[in-house]
Amino acid sequence: QEQMVESGGGLVQPGGSLRLSCAGSGFRFDDYSIGWFRQAPGNQREAVVCISSIDRLAYYGDAVKDRFSIWVDAAQNSLGLHMRDLKPEDTAVYYCAAARSCPLLTAEPPYWGQGTQVTVSS
Repeated sequence: QEQMVESGGGLVQPGGSLRLSCAGSGFRFDDYSIGWFRQAPGNQREAVVCISSIDRLAYYGDAVKDRFSIWVDAAQNSLGLHMRDLKPEDTAVYYCAAARSCPLLTAEPPYWGQGTQVTVSS
C-alpha cells in the first residue's frame, strides 16, 4: 500500500532538459526526508538531492548542483526533479525515495520506487 512511483524519464540530447515526477501513497511525505538518488550500471547509488525532514532544506549532490532542482507538493504527496544542461554522465535510473534522514536516502530507504530511466545521448 505504501509506494512511490516515478515517471518522466526518457532519452534526451546532451544539454537538454527533463522533468521527473514522483507520486507517493500510503504515507505522509511530511514525516520523512525525501528526495532522489540515481544508479548507473556498475555504479553504487548516488544521492541527487534530499530534503531534510529536520530543517526542510534541500541538499544537492555536487555533480548536479546548479543544474537540477527539486520541487515538493506535500499536500499531494508528490515531488519532482527538474534537470537541465544534462550530460552523458547523468545517464542512470532515477529513483525517488523517503527515509528517516538524508544520509539514509541511498542506504535503506523504507519507501522508494521502481525507478525511471534517463538516458543522455546524441
